[in-house]
Parts: sequence; C-alpha cells; structure tokens
Amino acid sequence: MDRSGDAAPIPQEVFDLYDAYCHGDLSRRGFFERLGKYAVGGLSVSALAACVMPDYARQQTESGADGLYEEMLVYDSPRGAGEMEGYFVRPADADGKLPGIVVIHENRGLNPHIRDVARRAAQAGYVAFAPDALYPLGGYPGNDDDGRAMQATRDRESMVQDFMAAADFLKGHVATTGKVGCVGFCFGGAVSNLMAVRQPWLSAAVPYYGGWPDAADAAGLKVPLQIHLAGLDDRVNAGWPAYKAALDAHDANYEAYIYPGVNHGFHNDTTPRFDATAAALAWSRTVEFFDLHLR
Repeated sequence: MDRSGDAAPIPQEVFDLYDAYCHGDLSRRGFFERLGKYAVGGLSVSALAACVMPDYARQQTESGADGLYEEMLVYDSPRGAGEMEGYFVRPADADGKLPGIVVIHENRGLNPHIRDVARRAAQAGYVAFAPDALYPLGGYPGNDDDGRAMQATRDRESMVQDFMAAADFLKGHVATTGKVGCVGFCFGGAVSNLMAVRQPWLSAAVPYYGGWPDAADAAGLKVPLQIHLAGLDDRVNAGWPAYKAALDAHDANYEAYIYPGVNHGFHNDTTPRFDATAAALAWSRTVEFFDLHLR
C-alpha cells in the first residue's frame, strides 16, 4: 500500500526498519536516523515515517456499527494483573447463545484496529472479547508509541495470564455457549500459541505472525491450530521450521498458511504493510476455521 499517490512505492528496507522499531530492536531515534537514507525526491524523514505509521481513520467497521452491541467489561485475572478490562461486542439481535472469541492485541495495547477486528468477529456471528493489557496502567493511551512503551513495562507472563483469564471469563459468560477460541496478532499471535498449549479446553486458536512456544510444548497440544505467516517476516518465520517439526512429530491438529511477498502485519488495514488480498484470504480462512470448530 502506498499513501503517497503517484509517488514511488515505499522501499522494503523501510518496512524492515519499522518492524525493528515496533518490536524494540531499534530506538525511535535510531529509526528516524536510519530513515534518512530513504528520504529522497523531496520526501522528508517525517513524511516517510508517517507513511508507515498506523492511520486509524482507515478502520473499516466503525464503533457503534448497526447490529452490534458493545461495552467495556471488567473481569478478574487472579494470576495476572488482578483486575482487567476488555472490549465486549456481539450481534445485537442474537437469538440465543453464541460461541466466543478472545481477540488479542499486538505489543501496544487495545488500539482502534484491534477493536475493529473484534467487531468483525461479532459481525461473523460470535461474541468477541478484546482485553487491554494496558488497563492496569491506565489503558491504551491513544497512540501506539506510548502504548508500546507502556506495555514493555509489564511482565510478559502476567499478561499471558490476563488473556488466559479472559478466555475463562468468556467461557462462563451468559451470552456464550461455553465454546471459546482465540485469535491474536504479533504479540497476540504468540499469546494465542501459548494459550493453545496451556488451555486444552479451547475449541480453536488462530495465531497471526506470532512467536513460538517451546517445541516440547507441542507434545501436549490438543487445540486445533490455524497459523498465518507473512512471507517476508524473517524474524518470526525463523522459528517456524522447528515448531512445525514438533507439531508434525506429535500429529498435532494444525494448518499453516504462508502468504508470499507480504510483510509482518499484513492483516492490519491501518498501515501500508496491509495487503488486501492476503488479509481477506486469511480472515476468510479464520472465520471458516472458527465455524468448523466452535459451532
């Protein structure tokens, strides 16, 4: 995706720099300094940075969309933060109980894009619940840079426990059938992988370009798993062969898709990493997978 109209496409190296910055491998100062190499043809560093930063005005499913009921709900996370909050959304005219899906955000809190993904899950006929790992720190601060810095101060295992508690909460909610799956992106993809091996009662887990559990954990995997990976995502994909071998060795119930020529974050339609074709295919597969295992 190119936000600059007829200008030249953004070089792949810029996406790689942004990925390193997003995941803590490059400081903000280092990110802007290295962008200088690619700020050519009258394009300033700040303008180039703006091309790869999220633009949440692009979200497709507006809050309050017709046919959806939504609210913020507090729940208990006894092994995590203690008290947590999440965005709860379901079809307003649901006839009876529905399966539930926990939607797990990236490494920056419950931003508008993840709320939007939760609404899409609800529009597909599910009760969706998207916790905010930043709730104990005051909640998502309104921008990803501050959200990323805030989330980095939280203990990772505590956050994993918070999302596992959200699945327990959704399982027992009066609006659900008790069947629950999870879907997560980046950090949330890694958490989805962990939940699949730690919560064997889950009905399905769908990690998008997330890190991997220890290969030894694959031996106990009982949860149907659908994995989505970006072809250009060398950082995450480096760990896939070893985990795939472990899954295969234990005849795990999984399917995996690698989308050629797309970047980490290709499903996020608020950034230029978005690939409309790959994102649509991945999401259709996700919904079909949940329909198969949660209905």
